[in-house]
Amino acid sequence: MTEAERILLDLLNIERLEVDLFRGTGSGGETPTRIFGGQVIAQALAAAYRTVDDRLCHSLHAYFIRPGDPSIPVVYQVDRARDGGSFTTRRVVAIQHGKQILNMSASFHVEDEGWSHQHPMPSSESPETHPSRSELRHKYVDQVPEKMKKELLRERPIEVREVDHLDPFRPEISDDQNKIWFRMPGAASTDPRTQHLILAYASDMSLMSSGMRPHGLSWFTGQVNAASLDHALWFHAPVRFENWHLYVMESPWTGQGRSFNRGSIYSEDGVLVASVAQEGLMRRPNSRS
Repeated sequence: MTEAERILLDLLNIERLEVDLFRGTGSGGETPTRIFGGQVIAQALAAAYRTVDDRLCHSLHAYFIRPGDPSIPVVYQVDRARDGGSFTTRRVVAIQHGKQILNMSASFHVEDEGWSHQHPMPSSESPETHPSRSELRHKYVDQVPEKMKKELLRERPIEVREVDHLDPFRPEISDDQNKIWFRMPGAASTDPRTQHLILAYASDMSLMSSGMRPHGLSWFTGQVNAASLDHALWFHAPVRFENWHLYVMESPWTGQGRSFNRGSIYSEDGVLVASVAQEGLMRRPNSRS
């Protein structure tokens, strides 16, 4: 297990303060200036899981309310909304500086039976045919200020290989279709709940980039003010995130300073593991907050 993978697993191992009150580390995720959205979602789900005994999460819906401060911990307060025969519902509020930074509802379901179908996984070259995120960042490192180089090259826990790569500093106008392969080999020894937490963390990666592609924008161009506004995730099948998964993303709409994005996550053998939807802020810099 790499050091970055160990750090992520530590981030997901939140501390219990009281029966329904938990504390998670704010630093150590994907971004240094504010807490990575996937990190807050994963920790909120971890808090909810600490109050559920016998069933797995099948869906969650979260709203990002304020940027998270990575310099201090996050407190998670869980409300046990319902414990039913088949479904359990939890509400989680993430708090920093006495204010909400995220609230989330999550639903948990017993193992059940029913009819089954799924859309097939789109075809894609194998992940090994694409350069790693680390290789791409080394390629572009000379285009960032000296003070940002160390952060850009910092080892990350999720291994990513972009299928539809665009130059982040000079992105061409492209369609909104966006695919990556991703995995975390260090997930191999984890239980099903932790697998869900890791996938929840990773599901916030690259999704908003889909809405930027038709406009020739990226996080690095300095032409867009972007942030996640909400995030929904549905789990469909068991997760084994130590193996490659294909994240197929698209952005059907942008407008009014917002971008709507959605994605499907497939295991390497074509099973639809999860679905994701997210709306994000996407407007010109110096607009009102």
